[in-house]
Amino acid sequence: MFSVAKEKIKPIISVTVENEEALQSALNKLKEPFIFLEKQNKLFAYVPLSNQLLEKLKEQNFSIELLLGHAKSIESICHLSENISLPVLFQIIGEPFALIKGEDGKPSGYIRREDVLAELFKLENKSVDLLKIILTSIPMGIFVLDKEKRIINCNEAGLKMIKSTAEKVLNFPAETIFSKHHIDNVFSTGKTLLNHLEITNEMGVLVDYSPILNFDDEVEGIIIVVQDLPMVEEMAMEIEYIKDLNKDLNAILSSIYDEILVVNAKGELIRFSDNIIQDFWKVDLKELIGKNILGFEDQGLFTPSVTRLVMEKRKKVSVVQETKSGRKILAVGNPVFNEKSELDRIIVASRDITETTRLKSELLEMRKISEQYKKELDDFKSKDRFLKKLIYCSPKMEKIMNQVKKIADFSSTVLLHGESGVGKEVIAQAIHQLGRRSSKPFLKLNCGAIPENLLESELFGYAKGAFTGADKNGKEGYFKQANEGILFLDEIGEMPMHLQVKLLRVLQEQEVIPVGSTTPIKVNVQIIAATNKKLEKLIEEGTFREDLFYRLNVIPIHIPPLRDRTEDISLLAFHFLQQLNEKYDRNYHLTPDAVNVMEFYPWPGNVRELQNIIERLVVTADHSAIDAEFVSQFLSLGYEHKKMKPVITRVIPLQDAIDHVEEQLIVMAMNQYKTTTKAAKALGISQSSVSRKYQKILSEKNMNIENLSTL
Repeated sequence: MFSVAKEKIKPIISVTVENEEALQSALNKLKEPFIFLEKQNKLFAYVPLSNQLLEKLKEQNFSIELLLGHAKSIESICHLSENISLPVLFQIIGEPFALIKGEDGKPSGYIRREDVLAELFKLENKSVDLLKIILTSIPMGIFVLDKEKRIINCNEAGLKMIKSTAEKVLNFPAETIFSKHHIDNVFSTGKTLLNHLEITNEMGVLVDYSPILNFDDEVEGIIIVVQDLPMVEEMAMEIEYIKDLNKDLNAILSSIYDEILVVNAKGELIRFSDNIIQDFWKVDLKELIGKNILGFEDQGLFTPSVTRLVMEKRKKVSVVQETKSGRKILAVGNPVFNEKSELDRIIVASRDITETTRLKSELLEMRKISEQYKKELDDFKSKDRFLKKLIYCSPKMEKIMNQVKKIADFSSTVLLHGESGVGKEVIAQAIHQLGRRSSKPFLKLNCGAIPENLLESELFGYAKGAFTGADKNGKEGYFKQANEGILFLDEIGEMPMHLQVKLLRVLQEQEVIPVGSTTPIKVNVQIIAATNKKLEKLIEEGTFREDLFYRLNVIPIHIPPLRDRTEDISLLAFHFLQQLNEKYDRNYHLTPDAVNVMEFYPWPGNVRELQNIIERLVVTADHSAIDAEFVSQFLSLGYEHKKMKPVITRVIPLQDAIDHVEEQLIVMAMNQYKTTTKAAKALGISQSSVSRKYQKILSEKNMNIENLSTL
């Protein structure tokens, strides 16, 4: 840090750009090379004054416009206090002058760049040697060569890297340390040479050679940048290790029975193993190195090409190739991908199986299994995107999902109807995910959850200033936001009559008119509507438009309640239980009798109620095994018990079915109500019948236990 000489500070002569008379007066008196411009009492620019510019100003009667045309912003000008730190010097060097701040923080004068540098070079303090500071600050080694190829300057980092001293380096020919060939090359071509490894007994470094060019693009010297490589020895050892590893790999390839080919992503042969299938290629494989082998299939040498199949399918492929001579070759191609998931290599292993009957039969069997796996995999892929939300195994849901898969590729309007909680939204999402619009938006709107006065603006949007309190820029409605995608309108039966008219227009014309606007906007939206009400009844009551109903009812899908697809109850219960086990790190499980109780329950709340009950069981359970008695506490088993029907999954003798159901009901009633009187009331039979039948059940169980103990 050093101080600015006060006599070198020059006054700031400024004029306001709003007064041409003041400009003329100031220029007539000005003896400084710069004039400063201000606006609203604040400096914003300066103008370097040359004789030519002064003449033009006089000719144009001291025009402010001419002066502004030559003005330069002072934003990049350095603001100094009286003391200057070294980093600030680098900013001063790039500008013609620096501003000096006064005690009030405002510019009080300026000092020219030449004066600062002159003051700097007068100082004897070594700390202000700019070149030395620059070189010392660079962590890499720096060596500067002159035209005679001698080292004329360097930094300490470079001397340490080459393990030498300044006395042994400065003013000596650079070729005694660095490559003469590279130095001559830079001087002759003027081009930079990068990343050259130079190793001697004293040093191991990575060297860059960069020319110093004058204004005529002539080389006047070289800057040599050196990076230390303390790990060069280890790198050399690693190279040797890689060489040894390469030998081992070649030995392994030579010992493998199969013919191994390595092909790049273009189909060009890179290398091959020593074991070659005789009379297959009809040419020496050495001649094929670097050539594309895909053409051999077109020539009819063999068919099909495993390389081509791997490139097309981007996965492992096994084929049996047949040659012109009738030989059969089992070829297995494995793709190798790089970090960007791009195909990089194909490894082809081939084996002659012409005379191997056993392998041929195994191959045929594997083909059958492969086809079966492929079919199963395709089925899994088609269901994978919605299986996490849609769990089913019942024929009714299977039929619905088959219908969903068919209509997913079309843009027809779909009307979903079913009780609350059956999963209408999940079906709508499945249509979206399986269809062509899967990459486009899927928006849902509950027509019954939004106030009537807001529903219209939410659906159709509104124009700028459409009503008080509206966004000043307007707002896009759900139809515009869902453009090219799907809009799911839940509880469509709750939509007000006047909005039904506008919705009908959207379905007919594929366009919407925002609130407060008269300009229609074209939209391409697939509508999926859902309701748990009978729309036909609403039409009779006059609360739903008949023409809108027929527009919505293009593809009607009825989703049955859970009680009508009891096969799904256990599957859904286990699914929800597994989700909660994973979420809370638990290990709860349902006993068979607990599942049986659930299958007898009518589930008025459908899947949503089942999910809530499972969560309630997990939260309140004391034991990992959740049994029927515990489940019964949370189910209203008397709910519509007259409508409940036992489910028989296979044909059995009628009396066996009656006895089985009777036993389950009596045991269940006794577990829940504890006394025969209450159980008899719930079952609708006499207390004596319950008592007699229950005792019989208990005695039969005890006899079975005794028989087992005697075995």
